[in-house]
Amino acid sequence: MVAWPEPGSGRDDDPAAGPLPSGGAQDGNPAGGPTPGGGPAPGGPAPGGGPTPGGGPAPGGPTPGGGQAGPPRPGLAVARVLDQVSGPDRRCAGLSDDEAFDVLGRWDALESWCASAKLGVVRTLIRARPVPGFGPKEPGGLPQAWQPYLTEEIALELGISKRAADALIGLAWDLEARLPLTARALDAGVISLGKARIIADATAVLTDELAAAAEALLAGRLAGATHGQIAQLIARAVVTVDPDGARKRREQAQQDDARVAFWREHAGTAALAGFGLPPDQALAANQHIQDRALAYRAWGVPGTLDQLRVLAFLDALNGTDARRRYPQKTDTPAAGDPDGNPDAGRPGGGADAGPADRRDGGPGGGADSEPGDGRAGQPGGGADAGLGDGRGGRLGGSVGAGPGPGHGGLPDGSPPSIAGLAAAANLTIPLLDLLGLAEHAGEAYGLGALDPDLARQFAAAAARHPASTWCVTVTDPDGHAIGHGCAKPARGNRPDPGSGGAGTRDVPAAFTPAGPGPPGGYGTWHLTIGTLQLQVKLGPIPVTDCDHRYESAGYQPSGTLRHLVEIRDGQCTLPVCVRHARRCDFEHAVPWHKGGRTCACECDTRSHMMRVNSQIGGPVLVRSAA
Repeated sequence: MVAWPEPGSGRDDDPAAGPLPSGGAQDGNPAGGPTPGGGPAPGGPAPGGGPTPGGGPAPGGPTPGGGQAGPPRPGLAVARVLDQVSGPDRRCAGLSDDEAFDVLGRWDALESWCASAKLGVVRTLIRARPVPGFGPKEPGGLPQAWQPYLTEEIALELGISKRAADALIGLAWDLEARLPLTARALDAGVISLGKARIIADATAVLTDELAAAAEALLAGRLAGATHGQIAQLIARAVVTVDPDGARKRREQAQQDDARVAFWREHAGTAALAGFGLPPDQALAANQHIQDRALAYRAWGVPGTLDQLRVLAFLDALNGTDARRRYPQKTDTPAAGDPDGNPDAGRPGGGADAGPADRRDGGPGGGADSEPGDGRAGQPGGGADAGLGDGRGGRLGGSVGAGPGPGHGGLPDGSPPSIAGLAAAANLTIPLLDLLGLAEHAGEAYGLGALDPDLARQFAAAAARHPASTWCVTVTDPDGHAIGHGCAKPARGNRPDPGSGGAGTRDVPAAFTPAGPGPPGGYGTWHLTIGTLQLQVKLGPIPVTDCDHRYESAGYQPSGTLRHLVEIRDGQCTLPVCVRHARRCDFEHAVPWHKGGRTCACECDTRSHMMRVNSQIGGPVLVRSAA
């Protein structure tokens, strides 16, 4: 086991600690010394002694009950140990695999600490070159503006472009003047420089006060998050703290950034892309491409799903149809997983193992159900995980008929027209937003965070579509799903796809109990969206305590059980995977053939591509060949 420095055993920047030991003849690390500009070293205590945005005490700090919390805080003392245990050529001789992974993580944290120190030096240069008349900004005392020639000086010293130097200066200024929690997370090794830049770039559109509020919403959620997950977290936070600004920025971008670009790629192929698109129309167009690609595959057009999507994209633009060039195959196998998962339909795997029906009348989903996101965040695309808003509920809705009887062709067998394909969208919107009682970020599968106005427009459009399905998910104050119900149209009530106009922020909506029910708000509720009237039977989602009410006797879960586990998990339970739960495998923690239960308390959702193989001295993470 690697012997990391004890917290409080001495300052990392103590010159008396001696030089860093060299792991190889080519290494000549200098002796530790005080930091430029004086003050504590970047690896020293965080200002104010508060927690980092990564959650809990800073790495290496004492826990409330005594002892060391997690890995040691990066600094010169840790660098000495890392240099020594990594050894010549950094081969980590004598270390077990677990110890080597630990060392890898500490090197990564040390890299963040070095980046923080580098930005500190840049801030020293900013202070040394202020523009007269632009006084210092508290906290940190940085000037409001600096001499433009600082960009050239830093570019020359670091051998980077002026654009990169200017970005580095801006990031150094932002982290101290606007985003101190992010700066501390970088310094403590919780996040990397790239992740800090994502937060700074996303909050650049906000005032200082709103940027601080958005940053605070990330507290406790940064440790271990990927770049994509952090991007989704901060995007949702920005919409949450400034919903009206998010709407205005979206509307302005649709005017200023609207363009279609065409260019040659390196391999000689071509690229065609649209920018500044209206989100609702772009989402419908993307689903149009997906539907047409699935229809091509069902018809027997050869190619992978990605190749068929490209073919569908070009056909839709050129007014052609690939099915006219290929005879229809009558022996084409079932499509299975829409992503081409060859294991679809296998025990516990593939999209076809999903919800079955709603005959039980419980909170489970139906075959045409698009469950809302199981976390209070993005439903994949990712999801990455979203911010729990604690608003007490979410509304999940989907629009469109997926592949089914007659999908991909007209009754006479001829290919359908473009207008014959229905659009589909998986939408998650805080229920209080829909009721007009709050302004919080919504989510759309493939789009991420939505400003409240756009989310309500999606909801209004979905309410008018006859193929829409609806789910209501109740969340706790931390955003975890604790209750769920799938809505059914009230008797004789189906939306008229031709009624109404475009969605507005004034869609009439109501959510009321149908009568006295069991404690905790469960039971039957009435949901009204415009002219659409729905009935929702809310039931609990097993989170910690499980009464096994949804347990299945066999290996395969029931439609209700799988649906509720998907809602609860939201996405692949592997922390670095953001695949939506609906596109993941249903996995047993204890193998079923070894006595594991097919129940919510012992099962979760995991990506087929990052499945844990527990049969080989496990668990071992393996990558599927599919």
